[in-house]
Amino acid sequence: MAASLGRVVAGLLTRLQTSAATTRTLLPSSSCSQNIPSCLWKLGRLNHVAMVVPDLEKALSLYKDVLGAQVSEAVALPEHGVYTVFVELGNTKLELLHPLGEKSPIASFLEKNKTGGMHHICIEVDDIKAAMTELKKKKIRILSEEPKIGAHGKPVIFLHPKDCHGVLVELEQA
Repeated sequence: MAASLGRVVAGLLTRLQTSAATTRTLLPSSSCSQNIPSCLWKLGRLNHVAMVVPDLEKALSLYKDVLGAQVSEAVALPEHGVYTVFVELGNTKLELLHPLGEKSPIASFLEKNKTGGMHHICIEVDDIKAAMTELKKKKIRILSEEPKIGAHGKPVIFLHPKDCHGVLVELEQA
């Protein structure tokens, strides 16, 4: 019985590996380089685009009252030094960021960009720990040693903008 079960499991694993390899070769591009046999993680959908705003109430009013969007309440995230508001767009969200406290990383952004502006993009991943391991091997700098809990209550990491063509990229566990 055990030998029979072992053969079934081995056959299933072989089929899964073959299917994964076939699927990967059919995709036009992959987040893994071709010299790596299989990817342990994959990118998902765009979760949100974050913008720093100098006046959170004015920005909230623009999206809610003028544009008619569904807008969340402002939430303080002291561990990140920001207030966040999410604007629902159907297929993704905008995240409005405003400084919380003098040492907020967003405060320094506003010093350089008085009217605010785009801060980062957030992309979901299916395995944030595997993504971290692989990105480190590929010499992509991650701005923290471990994931932190983000605004959606899920683990997040940020990738250095100099390694991502000038864009601060947040990866969020799906």
